[in-house]
Amino acid sequence: MKKDPGSYIVIFSLWLLMFSASSQLQIISPILSEIGKSLNINPQYLGTLITAYAAMLSTFALVMGPVSDKIGRRRILLIGAGMMSVSLLLHQIAYDYYSLLFFRALAGAAGGVLSGSVVSYVGDYFPYSIRGWANGWVMTGMAFGQIAGVPLGTLLAEWMGFRAPFTVFGVTMLASFLLILLKVPQPNVERIRERLTIPVVLRNYLAMLRDPRIQAVAATYFVMFLGIAFYVVYLPTWLRDEFSVNGEEIALLFFVGGIANVFMGPFAGRMSDQVGRKSLILTSCFGLAVAMGITTLFITEFWKAYVLFFISMILVAVRISPFQALISELVPAHKRGTMMSLTISIGQLGMGIGGGLAGTVYAEMGFSGSTYIAAVSVILMGLIVWRFIPEPPLAKEYEGTRVGGYEGTDGE
Repeated sequence: MKKDPGSYIVIFSLWLLMFSASSQLQIISPILSEIGKSLNINPQYLGTLITAYAAMLSTFALVMGPVSDKIGRRRILLIGAGMMSVSLLLHQIAYDYYSLLFFRALAGAAGGVLSGSVVSYVGDYFPYSIRGWANGWVMTGMAFGQIAGVPLGTLLAEWMGFRAPFTVFGVTMLASFLLILLKVPQPNVERIRERLTIPVVLRNYLAMLRDPRIQAVAATYFVMFLGIAFYVVYLPTWLRDEFSVNGEEIALLFFVGGIANVFMGPFAGRMSDQVGRKSLILTSCFGLAVAMGITTLFITEFWKAYVLFFISMILVAVRISPFQALISELVPAHKRGTMMSLTISIGQLGMGIGGGLAGTVYAEMGFSGSTYIAAVSVILMGLIVWRFIPEPPLAKEYEGTRVGGYEGTDGE
């Protein structure tokens, strides 16, 4: 299908938002030790910075998902990008554990507003037959965060203090806000017509939770984010402790992984448009489970971390865009925001639990315990997708959905 020029502007705007949002989240892990030293925080409590973010994201996602179905995805993107930019710039004045915890919670609230909005917008704007392609390119924003955002942020934290990277990502998020304001239209899709009241929202959520497909997506997000938290939060800490590496070497590790993600993401998205989503998702899940499970056995010298992380990021890229394209078609457009926010909120509950427990597991069992839990979580994700999530036909498109279809920049 031919893509009009406006589609590429939309993709770049969403790409920059994903780059900024994912970079500010991913940077926490490699600079945790720097944060702990700067603010004199006990290492056991550093994981609560992840938990605070995830808890607020989960709470706000539940509120804003139905709102996005009512007022349109474009307005939600603007609200979330504006909130995120302000909250990140406020990190500059964090002076102790509690102040930083508060600002991470604010950023989590902004993340909750944005939660699922990018995937939902792609679902609104692009037909299902090319949604893997669109998601593949947009999600390279996350990968580019690994290539440029996380390494740059890690170096800035080492040279100028941990506050510096949050300021930089606050500025890039502001740039994405301006692009969305000026260039991104509101897609021409059906919205919720009924008045949004608490009983209405609760009734809609309960109706969704009775759908076995949505239950499966929610469970998938929970175990996926749980595994991510157990594996990623203390990976840089383990590498520093085990091999006495510095921030530059950790930054290079994320750079190498990001390269794999950038090149594989669009390819995996296009491939899923041709051969289907689930086969790629299952391949990724079981390959990633093996990579996670052998981490502490395989990495006996630091250079091996580059090899394993590169392979792992290829597998992650194979999973992301096909999975998002798959689940975006499970409900009609006017329920898409509610569904994405509900399931991602449950996923963030998994992230919060994982982030809170990761420190205890690391202290009691070492990083090997974390890798085994992460591997089991990824296997569960694959089993749930295989058994309980149906795959729509690739040729299926809803009437009225077209590339570049929109109502106008104000969404009225």
